[in-house]
Amino acid sequence: MGRQTATAVQLKPEDYRLLAEFRRLLRQFLVFSEQQALGVGLAPQQHQALLAIKGSPDGPPTVGDLAERLAIRHNSAVGLINRLVSAGYVTRRDDPSDKRRASLALTKAGEAILTKLSAAHRAELRRIAPLLKPLVAQLQK
Repeated sequence: MGRQTATAVQLKPEDYRLLAEFRRLLRQFLVFSEQQALGVGLAPQQHQALLAIKGSPDGPPTVGDLAERLAIRHNSAVGLINRLVSAGYVTRRDDPSDKRRASLALTKAGEAILTKLSAAHRAELRRIAPLLKPLVAQLQK
């Protein structure tokens, strides 16, 4: 089933209600996430970086990989990583074959804080899943 363009689809009032409710739940989760990060002394983007490093699908990411995953500029990712390294949450390991590249890994402190945050996020997702499932099902029609 291909995508339909916005001009080819006739939206009904119910479509707007579903989209608004979906957006509200996503925003509610993002606010929860931001508050959790701030509550443990991290900026929300620092939490996102820790999660992206730990959850990298292709092994230890580079700064460039992280920038891509977070949809930020490379120089912004460098600053973010520098702050996480200074805080003791991330290590940077130079690539022996290319000194311009460095892989990123969490320290024990980074692992500990991410575990705490991830447990809280998983619990929140489990709480809102029953609200999201019917919305997603209706949006797929």
